[in-house]
Amino acid sequence: MQKAHMLHINDLTYRIAGRTLFDATNLIVPATGKVGLVGRNGSGKSTLFKLITGDLAPESGSIKLSRGLKIGQVAQEAPGTEISLLDFVLAADLERTALLSEAETATDPNRIAEIQLRLTDIGSHSAEARAGAILDGLGFDNVAQKKSCSSFSGGWRMRVALAAVLFTEPDLLMLDEPTNYLDLEGTLWLENYIARYNRAVIIISHDRDLLNKAVGQIAHLDQLKITLYRGGYDQFEKLRLEKMVLQQKHIKKQEERRKHLESFIIRFKAKASKAKQAQSRVKALQRMSPITALVDDRMLPIHFNNPARQAAPPIIKLENVQAGYGDNVVLKNLTMRVDPDDRIALLGANGNGKSTFAKLISRRLEPMDGSITWSDKLQIAYFAQHQLDELNPAESAVAHIRDHYPDEPENKIRARVSRMGLGTEKMDTPVRDLSGGEKARLLLGIVTQKGPHLLILDEPTNHLDIDSREALIEAINAYEGAVLLISHDRHLVEACVDRLWIVADGGVRPYDDDLEAYRKYILTAGKANKNSVSNSSSTKKSGQDRRRLAAEKRSLLAPLRKKIKSCEQDMEKQRKLIARLDVDLAKPALFADDPDEGTRLSKKRADALKAIDKIEELWLEFSEEYEIATTEKNQSGTG
Repeated sequence: MQKAHMLHINDLTYRIAGRTLFDATNLIVPATGKVGLVGRNGSGKSTLFKLITGDLAPESGSIKLSRGLKIGQVAQEAPGTEISLLDFVLAADLERTALLSEAETATDPNRIAEIQLRLTDIGSHSAEARAGAILDGLGFDNVAQKKSCSSFSGGWRMRVALAAVLFTEPDLLMLDEPTNYLDLEGTLWLENYIARYNRAVIIISHDRDLLNKAVGQIAHLDQLKITLYRGGYDQFEKLRLEKMVLQQKHIKKQEERRKHLESFIIRFKAKASKAKQAQSRVKALQRMSPITALVDDRMLPIHFNNPARQAAPPIIKLENVQAGYGDNVVLKNLTMRVDPDDRIALLGANGNGKSTFAKLISRRLEPMDGSITWSDKLQIAYFAQHQLDELNPAESAVAHIRDHYPDEPENKIRARVSRMGLGTEKMDTPVRDLSGGEKARLLLGIVTQKGPHLLILDEPTNHLDIDSREALIEAINAYEGAVLLISHDRHLVEACVDRLWIVADGGVRPYDDDLEAYRKYILTAGKANKNSVSNSSSTKKSGQDRRRLAAEKRSLLAPLRKKIKSCEQDMEKQRKLIARLDVDLAKPALFADDPDEGTRLSKKRADALKAIDKIEELWLEFSEEYEIATTEKNQSGTG
């Protein structure tokens, strides 16, 4: 049996303020289809949602929805009412709410029976348990569910709004960047929920893992068209790359054909005997429609300035530290260290103290008890989403950087802005007119200008599209200082860090397993125990032994990294030498004019190849040692 179409977009064209967003594009979503909608910021993804819901009308074409279709979207305004979280979510089911209200006043026995039968059909009696489970998955325990919506901040209220939409179980669930206000735990839960949802879903997201795990198709919005690809994001990226390569080959062949036709026309159009053939080729040339190249419009790279000098380890040392706000203790008994080459990600649900820990070690929060020692002249860069509001909306990116470097010439100021990944067309744009991702790039550039020894990133990807997230990964991996990362983006965490610390039960401790194990734990363990992750391996050694062993392992890493880098530089030198020799050896007259020189150059090339082999062996040996040392370091932890 063929699947019914839940949504059918046919030849959709839409313009806004004279700019075309869609030009005769099409999309079909079946009744249980799960589609990830991707495309560069500003390509029209959110506008497409408004066209589907009827908030905007298409210029031409049609958008057809199944009869009686119920669409669910997260409200733009987060709930701020005085009713409890649980009651707010339950009230989202308008039919159930109306039936329960009518049941209180109905007197006709037949109507009462109808109401009770319908309440049974829609699962009203299990509604409270279902609503509670959704809230629980999004981070609200039983105590929190009884609190009023107004007692939570905006980000948490948006979770409540999301819970309300999920509770209504719409026929078409439409989510626009839902993970922006979720932590990693909430993101993992939502990913699993969407994958199991038995109705249609369209989700706008830049979260690669969500798009790999939760959807079965990727709708790519690019060049005014929507192209549908089967599979998750990784499969889409692979297929799109193959398509680009094939398209380039077709363009090349067409260009060769075009030149051949033009050459024939020029040569023979004046000859009577060839006039007909020439004319037929003119027509063939006119019929040849140009092949449009797929534009691989990658984002500009992001660059972080490296520290001018390495700080002595440990760069930060905590001993029996207690931290919190006022009389409220959030973290206690913190005894640990951070070293110059550490790449650490903090796990744990929002509210457990991840941001508190970040503020503590960045000197933004004074300890309530214990001691913290920072390395001499330690520079720390701290990035958090709330800092975007501190940018001057009337100033351009260039003006912001000029404020920090008033004596620098204009060309150097603009070079600094360019290294942040903001092109010349955006440098003089007021901040208020920049996208969220562009503002994030600017702020990242500002906080890292001085070449920090430690980079603390608290949810840096919220406004970045997928290409920008990849640029951020490359920037972090190229950066030579220490990194502390808080992020719900699992792809970012897996690509950038080699140690996991979990913040739970008022403490911070190493998590010795990987993110996949953590994902399985989050999805299978009871929520009541989610904040109490225990690692049997962490109890095998005393804290003192763990710190001693970790220090020994760390002492091995820095020299190994230098050896590996030196090998890579040596191999590159030999490759460049071989390239130069190949140019000389390719000269046709070399061996005829000077056979001795030809022999000498050939021997030199053979020696360079042997040198590469030897250096490669050393590189492999050092890399293996480094991998072993890193693994052992991760396993030992630092207490």
